[in-house]
Amino acid sequence: MSEEKIPLAGVIGSPIAHSKSPQLHTHWLRTYDLPGHYIPMDVNTEDLEHVLRTLPKLGFVGANVTIPHKERALEIADLITDRATLIGAANTLIFRPDGKIHADNTDGYGFITNLKQSAPDWDPKAGPAAVLGAGGAARAVITSLLDAGVPEILLSNRTKVRAEALRSDFGKRLVIYDWVQAGNMFEDAATVVNTTSLGMIGKTPLRVPLDGLRKGTLVTDLVYAPLKTNFLAEAENRGCVIVAGLGMLLHQAVPGFERWFGLRPDVDSATRAAALR
Repeated sequence: MSEEKIPLAGVIGSPIAHSKSPQLHTHWLRTYDLPGHYIPMDVNTEDLEHVLRTLPKLGFVGANVTIPHKERALEIADLITDRATLIGAANTLIFRPDGKIHADNTDGYGFITNLKQSAPDWDPKAGPAAVLGAGGAARAVITSLLDAGVPEILLSNRTKVRAEALRSDFGKRLVIYDWVQAGNMFEDAATVVNTTSLGMIGKTPLRVPLDGLRKGTLVTDLVYAPLKTNFLAEAENRGCVIVAGLGMLLHQAVPGFERWFGLRPDVDSATRAAALR
């Protein structure tokens, strides 16, 4: 009698020890009593292609990729979803039975789903969105905001040339502000997003004046360590609706888990507790 192979998946990055993905996916595997394992893998950039081509032979059905491999994984993949192409990075890989690597990006999905779950009254069409940062996360956020119906993106980044590179990709719906003027974006914004690592534990604080924030504006931060950043705490004091970043991490994991293990998991209070353990 032949036993079914136990499906394997994992997360690839460098460093990777800090990742919450293993405890998140392991929680779902145990909750739904599914066969499978999910492990962290610290892989150097020069080894990435060899590792990705080898993993399917070891029984892996897919993997998440994180910093610094998201762009390189897209180059290695044989098939790429439209949203991964638009964002210019992959975070979710599916290893197909024919040996091909299928790359997707679920960051934008995770971001928007977190907003809709945490702030059900949020209306993307209510006005422009002000976005801080112009890295890979910003690309995913901007793509998903425009898809959701946000009319205009006000964008500021410490290095202006990176913000201008995004405008060349997304066009006239992006308006660029100098970093020293970033606070001015908030006066007209219905949605405000920090996609930078500023304010994260161990990083430089986010020092952008928040005087322009209006009561009722939705403010969210992709940083989830600490869970409530100083940026969110200050916005809350000003009467804004705040959404913490942990939910994006949880929701972006859902499509990959479903593809690899065959069941769509719920993001509930037990899931959040498992990620915070």
